[in-house]
Amino acid sequence: MEKLRYERPAIKKLNAGLMNKFGTRTEYAPCTHIDGVAVKDLIKEYGSPVFVISERTIRKTSQNANRAFKTRYPKVQFAWSYKTNYIDAVCNVFHQEGSWAEVVSIFEYQKAIDNGVPGNKIIFNGPEKSVADLEQAVNNGSFIHIDHFDELYDLIELTGRIKKKAKVAIRVNMDTGIYPMWDRFGFNYETGQAWNAITKIMASEYLELEGLHSHIGTFMLSTQAYSIAASKLSDLAVNIKYKYNKAIHYLDLGGGFPSANTLRGSYLPGADVIPSIDDFAEAITSTILNYGYKTEDLPLLILETGRALIDDAGYLLGSVLANKRLSDGRRATIMDFGVNILFTSFWYEHKITPAQEFSQHTEDMVMYGPLCMNIDVVRQSVNLPLLNKGDQVVVHKVGAYNMTQWMQFIAMRPKVILIDMDGKPHIIRENETVDTLRSMERKPDYLKKFKL
Repeated sequence: MEKLRYERPAIKKLNAGLMNKFGTRTEYAPCTHIDGVAVKDLIKEYGSPVFVISERTIRKTSQNANRAFKTRYPKVQFAWSYKTNYIDAVCNVFHQEGSWAEVVSIFEYQKAIDNGVPGNKIIFNGPEKSVADLEQAVNNGSFIHIDHFDELYDLIELTGRIKKKAKVAIRVNMDTGIYPMWDRFGFNYETGQAWNAITKIMASEYLELEGLHSHIGTFMLSTQAYSIAASKLSDLAVNIKYKYNKAIHYLDLGGGFPSANTLRGSYLPGADVIPSIDDFAEAITSTILNYGYKTEDLPLLILETGRALIDDAGYLLGSVLANKRLSDGRRATIMDFGVNILFTSFWYEHKITPAQEFSQHTEDMVMYGPLCMNIDVVRQSVNLPLLNKGDQVVVHKVGAYNMTQWMQFIAMRPKVILIDMDGKPHIIRENETVDTLRSMERKPDYLKKFKL
């Protein structure tokens, strides 16, 4: 029997737990397995910390989103948002489920091409596209979403020089009742800027206006905002048909649907306040269907959903390094992962679960990462069972943005593991090593020697 560890006495608030017919209990249950694979086995095999992605969850969530929209609207196409998680294996799961690629940089564009996505199934968004980037997209037949007038003029000049048509759309920003309004990207609807861009495109010999695009925000909790966006894009489409006798091929409503994570400062858990994917589908599709399109002019509906499709599939497994008491008496638990690889801890109150059995005692604590930075806080305040050095935890719903916004800062980035449909783990990204970093460095000869 293991000897009990000593901790000095501390005054703490009484926690009676949640009431049920049997009395009181804690609200925690250990997370010992992911898709049938033991958490402790994963850490033993692949190290700590380690990211784990469930292929089963990705496919289930993707299929549910497709069902929600395709049962309500006859023409739907999802495009996987590479910036949300651009690990090739993850992208290809979505491509196998029928998603095109949506990219916002030439780096992501090249990843999509290398993954085998046909050029005409890539949507090229973002404000930074060089002339060389645009030329590659034109030659590949990709859909180019124009963000500003300078990009529009570059495209007009480029296509006139190479005598080749470009398939384009414009990004439209608008007032949907959500503030602050996202008007940094694209052309504004209310001021007429979007219509000015449309008239210039229609006057160009080599630009083919295929679609209209909006992305009204991120982690959106209002379905009505999407209804307004769909209405305003439809207004532009109907006016284009009236003035130019041209039917717009697609409306791209972008992304921004929330995951079930809980935002920092939120009073209620995320799962209790977010609309379902069916709620968003109902708002968007009803608006388009009721707008008055002729049947033959009904546009394809494109969705660039990211976090709502991948967050639930991602887990971060880590270990406790130490415990200590802060000067105000609070318990502080130090983990072997921090904001360098869990960037979304700045936004979310991530659910954290022990990976082993525990006592019935819980305590409010601060959860820190291992970095020598005061901002390295995984949870500002979380009530958890007492964790000891060497114990392991599972952080839930981390599939979106953490593996694209993570940093090589103080600690190197860990492995990423995919658990396939049969419960078999696969390494889909190796951990960094000192050699990984040194391979990109160059040291001038005169700096190779020194005396101390």
